[in-house]
Amino acid sequence: MGWSGVKNGRLLALAADGFDAFITVDKNLPYQQNLAALPVAVVVLDAPSNELHALLPLVPVLEARLTTLEPRVCVVVRADA
Repeated sequence: MGWSGVKNGRLLALAADGFDAFITVDKNLPYQQNLAALPVAVVVLDAPSNELHALLPLVPVLEARLTTLEPRVCVVVRADA
């Protein structure tokens, strides 16, 4: 997408323009940005690390949550959820 180096609110605005959901491991993002102003859902992956082995168990829960997301909401996905 050519978004390398784009950060914070600008990245969310770009994502909101072409995607239904923004997926991140940044647990602070919902507190740092005004998510209600964006027409995109934010999904925070809550894992012990951002390494693939820690994120893979979240995939089934993530897939299920993506089917019911509404714009302007923030959802936290955990393996036990």
